[in-house]
Amino acid sequence: MNRITINGKTIVTEGNNIVCKGNKVFVDGKEISDLNEEFKNEKNIEITVHGDVETLKADGSVTVKGNSGSVDAGGSVTVTGDVNGDIDCGGSVKCKNVSGDIDAGGSVVCK
Repeated sequence: MNRITINGKTIVTEGNNIVCKGNKVFVDGKEISDLNEEFKNEKNIEITVHGDVETLKADGSVTVKGNSGSVDAGGSVTVTGDVNGDIDCGGSVKCKNVSGDIDAGGSVVCK
């Protein structure tokens, strides 16, 4: 089970696919409406996933404390585990191993 933190508020979900576009949050295609109301006026939403995630798409910065599949973010991306897919982001990238491509607007550090 993943623990997801959005702008400091932690939720628990069993989902593997997270999308955060604008002020709306979707987990496995299902809108998380109680969070969407809370973040409706937020301009910058930061997501932290504690656990593995298959796909993660967000307008802002994201952190995955585990392994991930593809990540698409408007800000920076940090993955503490392996990335089994591509990373496309507007900021910098910090990760371990990446099996796919990295397209970043900033620096890239892979160890």
